[in-house]
Amino acid sequence: MSGTRERMAAAAAAALVTVGSGASRPSPGPGVGPGPVEGADALFVALSAGFTALSHPLLYVKLLVQVGHEPLPPTVGRNLLGRKVLYLPGFFAYAGHIVKVDGKKGLFRGLTPRIISGTLSTISRGRIKKAFPLEEMEHVSNKDDVKTSLRKVAKETSHEMMMQCVSRVISHPLHVISMRCMVQFIGREVKYRGVFSSIRMIWKEEGLLGFFVGLVPHLLGDVIFLWCCNLLAHLINTYAVDDNLNQASVIRSYTKFVMGIAVSMLTYPFLLVGDLMAVNNCGLLAGVPPYAPVYSSWIHCWKHLSAQGQLFRGSSLLFRRASTPATFLID
Repeated sequence: MSGTRERMAAAAAAALVTVGSGASRPSPGPGVGPGPVEGADALFVALSAGFTALSHPLLYVKLLVQVGHEPLPPTVGRNLLGRKVLYLPGFFAYAGHIVKVDGKKGLFRGLTPRIISGTLSTISRGRIKKAFPLEEMEHVSNKDDVKTSLRKVAKETSHEMMMQCVSRVISHPLHVISMRCMVQFIGREVKYRGVFSSIRMIWKEEGLLGFFVGLVPHLLGDVIFLWCCNLLAHLINTYAVDDNLNQASVIRSYTKFVMGIAVSMLTYPFLLVGDLMAVNNCGLLAGVPPYAPVYSSWIHCWKHLSAQGQLFRGSSLLFRRASTPATFLID
């Protein structure tokens, strides 16, 4: 469910920008202090940064699990049928291990570049929204015929896709730095420290393309997520929800949220592959064998994970059933 939580966090951040972008509000005149637009933007950026900080330990543990780092042995438990099975440590046990090694501050390794990445994403979405306001677009109405409603949904989704893709490209370099700072926990490295020193390191060793490793699967996941979520929500609201129902409007308001949870689980492999490519062969223990081979491309990474049945590794952090006892990397 951690992949779902991340998608929902992104959706929440997008919602905050939608509310606080102030695209239709007038700008303050000359000589006037910060107006409601700038104040709202700053407020929502601050709220987004706060949410990022609170959720960081969860994303940190998820990344280490994605990479395949299992520092704690599995425990014997029972499934719903009462049979004995092996379970890998959940989030709280894993986080407790990090605290033992690095202290409580260790749970926030890589937080600074992640906050900067999220801030860049939030600001860029807000700027695009102001440049291309939704008020100028036709919204779907219950009175529309099938062809017209689908055209409007496609137009709205294209608008969302443009915002998401641009914000993803802008924020991705800091995302890469954040990922690499976090996985240094595995090998106890200190190669990636501050943001600026990490930028110089990547530029020196990998050039410009080093800032965008793992970008393609992330973009594909975002695009597939948006189109599937919006189209499914539209079809359900149009053909499955009866207008005669007393709570029809309430049901429709939650449809997109529910579809977002379902679709995010299906598109999780793109998130996993993108994160693994961000740390692969970057000079850290987490990016080389035995944790992973050196991948030639994200497609190579996808095929390798698929062959091992690991495309959903890290998607759940509560009840992680061990596949085979021989796959653990115990410290």
